[in-house]
Amino acid sequence: MNAPVATAVPAQTAERRLELLRQIERKLLWLSAWTIHNANHLRPNRDGLKVGGHQASCASVISIMTALYFEILHPQDRVAVKPHAGPVFHAVNALFGRQTREKMERLRQLGGAQSYPSRTKDGPEVDFSTGSVGLGVAMTSFASLVADYVRLHELAPEGPPPGRYIAIAGDAELDEGNIYEALLEGWKHGISNVWWIVDYNRQSLDSVVPDRLFGRIEGLFRDMGWNVVTMKYGRKLQAAFACEGGEELRHWIDDCPNSLYSALTFQGGAAWRQALLTDLGRSRGVRAIIDPLTDDELAALMTNLGGHDVEYIIETLRAAEATDQPTCFIAYTIKGRGLPFAGHKDNHAGLMTREQMDVFQAAMQIRPGHEWDLFEGLEANEEELRDFIASVPFATPLTPSGRVLSAPVVAVPETLPQPKLVGRKLSTQAGFGDILAEIGRGQGALRDLARHIVTTSPDVTVSTNLGPWVNRRGIFDRHTRNDVFRDAKLASAQRWGMAPAGQHIELGIAEQNLFLLLGAAGLSHSLNGGRLLPVGTVYDPFVNRGLDALIYACYQDARFLLVSTPSGLSLAPEGGQHQSINTPLIGMAADRLAAYEPTHVDELAILLRHAFAHMQDPQGSAVWLRLSTRSIEQPERSLDPAAVIAGGHWAVPPRPGARIALAYQGPVAPEAEAAFAVLREEEPGAGLLAVTSADRLHAGWLAAARARRAGERGATSHVERLLAPLAPGAALVTVLDGHPASHAWLGAVRGQRVVPLGTDRFGQSGDIPDLYREYGLDEDAILDACAQALLG
Repeated sequence: MNAPVATAVPAQTAERRLELLRQIERKLLWLSAWTIHNANHLRPNRDGLKVGGHQASCASVISIMTALYFEILHPQDRVAVKPHAGPVFHAVNALFGRQTREKMERLRQLGGAQSYPSRTKDGPEVDFSTGSVGLGVAMTSFASLVADYVRLHELAPEGPPPGRYIAIAGDAELDEGNIYEALLEGWKHGISNVWWIVDYNRQSLDSVVPDRLFGRIEGLFRDMGWNVVTMKYGRKLQAAFACEGGEELRHWIDDCPNSLYSALTFQGGAAWRQALLTDLGRSRGVRAIIDPLTDDELAALMTNLGGHDVEYIIETLRAAEATDQPTCFIAYTIKGRGLPFAGHKDNHAGLMTREQMDVFQAAMQIRPGHEWDLFEGLEANEEELRDFIASVPFATPLTPSGRVLSAPVVAVPETLPQPKLVGRKLSTQAGFGDILAEIGRGQGALRDLARHIVTTSPDVTVSTNLGPWVNRRGIFDRHTRNDVFRDAKLASAQRWGMAPAGQHIELGIAEQNLFLLLGAAGLSHSLNGGRLLPVGTVYDPFVNRGLDALIYACYQDARFLLVSTPSGLSLAPEGGQHQSINTPLIGMAADRLAAYEPTHVDELAILLRHAFAHMQDPQGSAVWLRLSTRSIEQPERSLDPAAVIAGGHWAVPPRPGARIALAYQGPVAPEAEAAFAVLREEEPGAGLLAVTSADRLHAGWLAAARARRAGERGATSHVERLLAPLAPGAALVTVLDGHPASHAWLGAVRGQRVVPLGTDRFGQSGDIPDLYREYGLDEDAILDACAQALLG
C-alpha cells in the first residue's frame, strides 16, 4: 500500500478533526474484525484448527488506539500494544501505509501478519513484541530507564526530544506478578515518561474481573509514585450526571457489579431499562433522563464509557503531557463494543458467525468485494482522510526504513586482557571478574569498549564477581548519591557511590526484572540509536525464575551477555536449592541465545571477546556463559579461538581409529583428566575432548544436516569434524555438572555408543569429593563408564 502523502491543506477545525477521528475509529473496528473473520471463516483451512483472533479484545481498545496513533503519539514514542489487539495494530499501520493487504489477509498464516505484534516477524513498526502477558507492559518501564542511561552517557546522537514509553494493557494482564516487581524497581530508579493505559473492560479470558480490584491496584500505583487517572465516563454520561437525578444514576452505575454491568450490556436497552426502573423508577430525575430515550439510545448512553470517547481520551492524555511523572490511565471499556457479543463473559475468544458478519457489514456500509478498501463505508471524502492521516505527528517517519534506529558497531580488540594463569588455580567466575575489571580500566583500545558496557545484577553483584568492575565504573543513578560507608571512613571493599556516570544498574532480587532490563538494554541501538553492551549476572539456578522474561528478551532479538554463576553440584555446601541441573538444556533449547560453559579462563577470555562481537553482529544473538566457583589448575597452551567458539576442541587429540574418547564440560575437568590418564594406559589412542558449548555443537550439527537435505552434500559441522578421527564404532563417555541429556545426543552424530554422565536429581549439601562420588561425577564413576562403553 502507498503511504499517505502530506499536502498543503488548511488545518481542520477541532470539530471536523474529531469527526475524522471517529471515521478512523469506525474503520479500525471494521478492519480488525474483518481481518479476523477472513482468517477464520473465508480463508481455506487445511488442518481444521481454529485460527482465532480476539475480535472482542480488539473492539475494546479501538478508541484508545485511535486517540493515541492519530492524535497523541510522536514518532519517537515507543509503544507496547496489548497482545490481543494485534489486528487493530495492523489496521492502524495499514492506514499509515506501513502494512499491506496481503499480510493482513494472511493473519496468523505463514508469511502473514503475526497473531501478536512481533519485532522480528512483523517488521520495523513494532517497538516491543507482546504476547507473553504482562511482559510488554513491564518492558516499557525498563526501556525508559535505558533511554535515560543512554542520554546521560551521551551514547546517541542528538535528535528529537525523548519520547514516551507507552503500554496499552488489558486489565487481566495486571494479574501478572512481573508487573508489580517492575513497578517497585521503577520506583527505586525514579523512572519517567512512562504511560500505562489499562483497557479496563472487566473481563479476563474465562470470566469477569472481580469488583473492587482496581481500587487496590490504583493504591499500589500511587504508592509507587505514579499518577493515576481514571477515565470512567464519556461525555454523554457526564452530561446526564449533570441533570437532576444524575447523581443517583452515577451512584447506581458505580455500585453496579461488574458481572451485572457486562450482562446488561450484552442484553441491550430493554434490559437496561428494566434494571434501572426496578431500582430507580421512583426517581423523577432519573425517569426524566431515561424515559425519552429509545432502547438503542439508552443502551448507547449506559455504555458511554471513558475508554470509548475519543474526545475525552485525547483531552485526558493531553493534560498528562505536562509532566514526565509515570502515569497509569484506567480506561473503562466494554469488551466487544460495537459487536454482537459485546459484554458477554464468554466473548474473549468468540468469533462472529457468517450471518452476524453479514449484518455487521451492512451496518458498516461496506459493499461486498470492497471489504479491504481502506476508506470504504466512511462518510468523509477519501482525499480528506488521506491528507488528515498524513498530517498527524505519528505519520512522520522516524527513519526512512521505519521505526528502527541504528548505532555504530563498537570495536572489540582481537584479544582481551586476562590474569596470569600458568601454575595458578582459578575459577571461571573469578576469571570473569578479573577480565571485566581490566576492561574497566578503559586503557587504550579498551576505552571505547568499556564505555559501552553496562552491567546489572539482581542483588548478587559482589557474589558474582562484578564488584571490581563496579568499583572502577560506578553505579548508575539519575542523581548523585554518596557512599555513606566511604564518607564515614568505614572499611569496605566496595565503593557504592551512585551517579549518572555510573555503569552498573543495581536491581533488587527479581530475576524477571533482570531479563527485562537486559532485553531493553539489548535493544537500545534500535530504540534509542545508542549502542549498549549489556552484561547481566545471576545465580545459575535462578535463571529458571526469570525464564519467561529471558525467552521474551531473546524473542525480540535483544543482544546481551548473560553470566550465570555459580552453577551445579560444584557449589557444594549450598545444597540442592542452589545447585542447578537443567540450565545447560535451557541453553541448548533457547533460540537467539548462544550458550557456553568454558572450563578454563583462557577459553573464557576467548568467549568473552566473542560475546561482545557476536552481540553486535546482524547475524548474531545474545550470549550465555555458565560459570563456576570451583578453582582448578590453569594450563599453559595455545588454543584455536574458532574451535572454542564453535563448541569444542581436543585437549588430547585421539589417534586415527581410536576406540574411545572422553568428553568433559565445565568444572569436572580434573576428574575427567585423572580418569583419562588411567584410560590411556589401556587405550593409548583415546582422545580427551573439551566441550565449551553443547549448544553450539548441537546447533552446528542440525544446521549441517539441514544444508545436506537442501542439496549441499559437502556440508559438515564442527562436531562431525571433531569426531571424524574416531573409529566408526568408537565409544564416547561424556561428563558435565548438569543434566546428562546435554551430551547424550553426541552418539547420534556418527552412530556411536555414548555413556553420558551428569546430574539428574536435586543435590544436597556436602563437599565436592563427596557430592561428585554420590552423583557419579568422580574419577571412579568415569572409569566405570569407560569400561561399560568399551564392552558395548
